[in-house]
Amino acid sequence: MPVSVVIITGVSGSGMSSALKDFEDLGYFAIDNLPAQLIPTFVRLCDDSQEIDRTAFVVDVRAREFLNKFPRMYQELKERGANITVLFLEADDDVLLRRYSETRRPHPLPDQTVREAIRQERELLSEIRELADHVIDTSEHTVHSLREVIRNQFADKSGAHELNVTISSFGFRHGSPRGMDMVFDVRFLPNPHFLADLRPLTGLDPRVIKYLQSESEVEDTIARFVDLLAYLLPRFQREGKSYLTVGVGCTGGRHRSVMVAEEISKKLKALGYESNAVHRDLDKDEHRYKVDG
Repeated sequence: MPVSVVIITGVSGSGMSSALKDFEDLGYFAIDNLPAQLIPTFVRLCDDSQEIDRTAFVVDVRAREFLNKFPRMYQELKERGANITVLFLEADDDVLLRRYSETRRPHPLPDQTVREAIRQERELLSEIRELADHVIDTSEHTVHSLREVIRNQFADKSGAHELNVTISSFGFRHGSPRGMDMVFDVRFLPNPHFLADLRPLTGLDPRVIKYLQSESEVEDTIARFVDLLAYLLPRFQREGKSYLTVGVGCTGGRHRSVMVAEEISKKLKALGYESNAVHRDLDKDEHRYKVDG
């Protein structure tokens, strides 16, 4: 099966770099400013690759040969059976002028005013725009709303690039973890550390799990955490987030947080999410602390 190829082009300042990053987040092999003469060779190499099943690259007015060669090149690729899509981005002149003013970046067509350069670029790209499979006007889009449009049109519907959720248990006594997107504190739950027969065990042990599950507030807390995540995760996905890390902390990171993290992860899997539980402080020496859990 031929590799899926998306060529991103359009007027400068319309958001092509942002769009390319969105495709990269969707799992596309992404290249910026690929020389036009290399397009057929690159597509052929991708077809022969065992690792690349879809690719996206930006080709714009910076590659001047692209303007003249692309229409013929595009037709030849189609005749060869290439699975190729052209995405053309544009925006209103006033919006482009404002973006250039805010970023202070020079237009790639020099020696004239920005407004004149925009007009000239539109003329140069007019034939390519006619060939486009998708035209997106980014005038009213933010980087976030553009990402959503691209995800809706180009995301792999098989779910291979869905949100991956890591539930990480930890103990506050060992320091707050870094890199968490959100943290749940479960130090208010009943503590197995105060039961002599459970103290040496961990939240992975069936006896600790049974004890905690017998406490109604533990099950209620887990259910409320899962309900919150079930509400939030689709919204993180909508914003294009690929990975989410949720911390669950107790005092020592060996009992309550471990059990709760495991239960949350299991329930998220049952809801169809890619989820796994990791335990930062599971092997810390519990005898070092008067209060653990």
